[in-house]
Amino acid sequence: MKLGGVFENASFDKRIAELENRAGESGFWNDSATAEKLMGELKAIKNRYEPWKALKADIDDLLVLHELATEAGDESQGAEIETVLKDLSLRFEKNNIFELMPGEVDKNGCFLTIHSGAGGTEACDWSGMLYRMYLRWAERKGFTIEEVDRLEAEGGIKSATCRIEGDYAYGYLKGESGVHRLVRISPFDANARRHTSFASVYAFPVIDDSIEVDIRPEDLRVDTYRSGGAGGQHINKTDSAVRFTHLPTGIVVACQNERSQIKNQAIAMSMLKARLYEYYRQEKERENEKFAQEKKDISWGNQIRSYVFQPYTLVKDYRTKAEIGNIQAVMDGDIDFFIEEYLRFAWNNARS
Repeated sequence: MKLGGVFENASFDKRIAELENRAGESGFWNDSATAEKLMGELKAIKNRYEPWKALKADIDDLLVLHELATEAGDESQGAEIETVLKDLSLRFEKNNIFELMPGEVDKNGCFLTIHSGAGGTEACDWSGMLYRMYLRWAERKGFTIEEVDRLEAEGGIKSATCRIEGDYAYGYLKGESGVHRLVRISPFDANARRHTSFASVYAFPVIDDSIEVDIRPEDLRVDTYRSGGAGGQHINKTDSAVRFTHLPTGIVVACQNERSQIKNQAIAMSMLKARLYEYYRQEKERENEKFAQEKKDISWGNQIRSYVFQPYTLVKDYRTKAEIGNIQAVMDGDIDFFIEEYLRFAWNNARS
């Protein structure tokens, strides 16, 4: 069993010691912003490093047990050794997932946007189902979720954006970007015919202060309007919702979640920085002719994954060929299998 590359970097212990020493200094919390940033770094390093450290110690113990049993000719230890080895293998696979997310922003939070595509009411219902699936997944992970924007439509949602905060939220969800296809007997069709619907998912990272994204005021158009979401009389009587349009790229972001226009502007600016970071990253990749992705229509033939309810049940990813028959579990947020298969797929492609 070969341990992950995390052990090839001896600076983890050193950095943890440095951060713990800083945290123990008097006046450390006088600058709360810096203190919280350093404590966040300490937590992230420990979350990644300590599981590997514990795994290595348990592997060393198992090797000693195997060696002693072999020397003594004691075959009664065989079943226990095999059980422990299986457990260690599972822990290795779990730890190794983080090694497949080495990107600059993989550890960050994530904005997730869903748009309905071809299919009318069916597609809006499908967008709502997908949105719920990702929210359930985030809840399973213990991540925090904040809805940023929602445009409701007959049968479901036309589009929705939420912010998901948690360690490696973007790293997990970046492979979910693309078109998702649904096949089922329509609950909206009186003749009970089978329908195909489409929705697109777009994941982009929350950008922290350590990454600079230049936005010139003259490149930005700001529109305010009355929110159509929840919030009572106040939210419907004031122009609290905000829409930013970045003129050079045509990127548009909007936020109507908060009653305060100032708060909505701050959230919308965070989203715009994230979208621009992702836009320029993809531009750079296209220039280098690496990992280029074409922007595709939300329609037939462009899907990354299909969810079939009838005449059989199957969820299949067209990139990794991974598939599962328990579609209800998937719709309830059990999508780690597809996420992890894509991370391995992308990692292997990048190294080939």
